[in-house]
Amino acid sequence: MATVINMPRLSDTMTEGTVATWLKKVGDIIKEGDILAEIETDKATMEFESFNSGVLLYIGIEQGNTAPVDSLLAIIGTEGEDITALISGGDTATSKSEAVATDEAKKVDEKVPSANTVADSKTDEPKNVSSNALPAGVIVVTMPRLSDTMTTGTVATWLKKVGDTVKEGDILAEIETDKATMEFESFNAGTLLFIGINEGESAPVDSILAIIGPAGTDVSGVAANFSNDGNAVVSDSKETESKPDTSEKVELKSEEQAVSTDANSRIFASPLAKQIAKEKGINISQVKGSGENGRIVKSDVEKFTSVPQSDVIPSAVEGIQKSESPVKPFVPAGEQFSEQIKNSQMRKIIAKRLSESVFTAPHFYLTIEVAMDEAMKSRATINTIPDTKISFNDMVIKACAMALKKHPQVNSQWSEDAITINHHVNVGVAVAVEDGLVVPVLKFTDQMSLSQIGASVKDLAGRARIKKLQPNEMEGSTFTVSNLGMFGITEFTSIINQPNAAILSVGAIVEKPVVRNSEIVVGNTMKVTLACDHRTVDGATGAQFLQTLRTFLENPVTMLA
Repeated sequence: MATVINMPRLSDTMTEGTVATWLKKVGDIIKEGDILAEIETDKATMEFESFNSGVLLYIGIEQGNTAPVDSLLAIIGTEGEDITALISGGDTATSKSEAVATDEAKKVDEKVPSANTVADSKTDEPKNVSSNALPAGVIVVTMPRLSDTMTTGTVATWLKKVGDTVKEGDILAEIETDKATMEFESFNAGTLLFIGINEGESAPVDSILAIIGPAGTDVSGVAANFSNDGNAVVSDSKETESKPDTSEKVELKSEEQAVSTDANSRIFASPLAKQIAKEKGINISQVKGSGENGRIVKSDVEKFTSVPQSDVIPSAVEGIQKSESPVKPFVPAGEQFSEQIKNSQMRKIIAKRLSESVFTAPHFYLTIEVAMDEAMKSRATINTIPDTKISFNDMVIKACAMALKKHPQVNSQWSEDAITINHHVNVGVAVAVEDGLVVPVLKFTDQMSLSQIGASVKDLAGRARIKKLQPNEMEGSTFTVSNLGMFGITEFTSIINQPNAAILSVGAIVEKPVVRNSEIVVGNTMKVTLACDHRTVDGATGAQFLQTLRTFLENPVTMLA
């Protein structure tokens, strides 16, 4: 009889798995104990063996695909056996989901007009909208979305007024977005019949900005009915062929949107022209504009030259005219490039767990500096013993384990009903791997010698990097140590590895001048930072733990007792 094999739960936190590699194919003979596939969990990639014998009749999750725990993974049975009912049972959910998706798609299609009725709300161009109810040739122009995060826009300056003739490409207005002030050009020709948003006013994206059409057309009822018009359609304008040229139009929001020569005189200049003039120290009122209606544009400022004036000209250089070529502004060039990397199961779980920790546990941080001179001498002595090699990190782990026995409040975890004080010490050691971070656990760390800690950490870290750790080797930590000192990081903070109540961040050992016995000498120090969950660890408790930790590290012989 055929046997259904589901996606296994290979760790306590696993909710879905990815088939990294199939080691068998449909039609292969399977023996009990054969490795069917390698499955990537949230913590490691593990071999999954068969507990049944027979022929592999069906594969439900293809290599590289991800599925929830208990999804149909494979079917093993007798060659030629009918498994249609088993497969259809597995496919029923898929069929239902597809049906739901189809129904939802239909609902969306019923609500959303087709491509030739409404412009995409995410487009960077404005929506030039006409309607069957609009007078012939009339175009409704809406507030454009000029940046990916823009939700509202402010009309900084109108460069056209009602009654003006508008040509395709003319600048209608300067619009201030959440990122910059940009020139907004018209994609249509006609007469500006109506302005919907006055200078200085703000409005949401897609609000009615203006109406353009034949001169003399009555559009008094268009603005009032526009928001309720469900039959708006995109006009046959060139809005999809051209975008506003932001290379000359973007400026960081300036304190001045227009430059005045006196109370009644106003100079029209593009935002970029104003910015360049300001950077070069040019009085923009002296620049002659070549744009529409004498408007000053970028090229006008770049071409403008003036001789610097001075109140006093030294006689030695009198009569000598100084001139400098203006520095050309940087024009960005090149291709924007990005790529997407599919999140691994490990990366998803890291993101989930750390987000839960930082947003649920109130973190606070305590930092101390530890003198490491004696630790360095002790390590050098211990490593002279044959087949023995310990690191400074091993010494920190041992010191933490012993300090936790003296301060069990730090060796705790929070729950809504009670605080659990752990009287056993299991130190987790953060290990960087290709896909992120894993935390193998040293069980009963306080009972291990320095050499046993060193050998265990080396073994666990090595297997972690090739994804060969077993789930039980990453469970049950009561405290965590994270060390970036080998990368030259002198001080940092970590996010608590819940359900732990604390994590120690270990920096690099630094040689520097220190004061000892009222004298300045060369010493070796190391900074460590304890991140605490304030729900269970108080500031004084964390400080006392660090004091004990420092005592052990500065007097390593006490760890050998």
